[in-house]
Amino acid sequence: MAKQNNITQSKLPISGRIVMFFIRHVQQGMSSMGELWRNPVSSIMTMAVLGVSLSLPAALQVLVKNAENITQSWNSAAEISLFINEGRSEQSIQSLITRIKSFREVASVDYISREQALEEFQRLSGFGEALSYLDENPLPAVVSVTPSVKYSSPTGARELLRKLEREPEVSFGRLDIEWLERLQALVRLLEKTVLAIAALLVLAVVLVIGNTIRLAIMNRRTEIEIMKLVGATEAFIQRPFLYTGIWYGVIGGLLAWLIINILVWYLDGALADLMGLYGSQLSLASLTFAELGQLVLLASFLGWLGSYPVSYTHLTLPTIYSV
Repeated sequence: MAKQNNITQSKLPISGRIVMFFIRHVQQGMSSMGELWRNPVSSIMTMAVLGVSLSLPAALQVLVKNAENITQSWNSAAEISLFINEGRSEQSIQSLITRIKSFREVASVDYISREQALEEFQRLSGFGEALSYLDENPLPAVVSVTPSVKYSSPTGARELLRKLEREPEVSFGRLDIEWLERLQALVRLLEKTVLAIAALLVLAVVLVIGNTIRLAIMNRRTEIEIMKLVGATEAFIQRPFLYTGIWYGVIGGLLAWLIINILVWYLDGALADLMGLYGSQLSLASLTFAELGQLVLLASFLGWLGSYPVSYTHLTLPTIYSV
């Protein structure tokens, strides 16, 4: 019958053959989905294993994304403190501020006069009464410079600091950014760790799908032998197993997305309670719909990758069917 179908299809025009090609793929894709639900226990267990395996690298990716969001917000909050030379007039300082505001590397400029600095120090230090006995104000005026987004990185901020220190009114500048470099190094380490763990889990997913397809082929070897006897091509026999692997990947990817959303929702509530104690607000970012699409596409590709070599090898070796 399969041979007759092939002969009949070869007599069709090119447009008819293209239509029949897609129809045949849709039929085999739907039949492979039905085959999964004929063995619900083993199928659900396999999908659950794939969902958990894929959720681990996805969870690490969410962790890296949130860490990057936090560091970016801290980058934009990094400031350069410029201490003004003693004896500079207010007019000279205002001229300096005007020049600094014209720099394309600068996002904003704040000025703290000597009087404001002394008043703030008295309020925060607790030595207000002792400081009142000083003959003169020992604190310098400070110009606080916030770099633009492009220059908020450690390298860009240092370059801006060197440029600002060349101004004649500036005694010296200070940029406390070592902690940010350490944090960024930790984020880079976390990214590499995610890639390593993701590679191992991807390999595990491919092996699980490959072993599942191999067992399915062994269980249907009698049916495959009959299909070969009536003239079915190897591609025709192999195609349902490829679709089965793809379905495993798609459903496993959706399960991983569901697991990640539940995990983020659970942790976001606990994080909100913790941040509330410090009077701050911070929300965790979950996987977007674009990332969901990427996850499902990756999972379906892994399903195909796990099923193709196994199905090709077992269906092209005649000894596999010998009793």
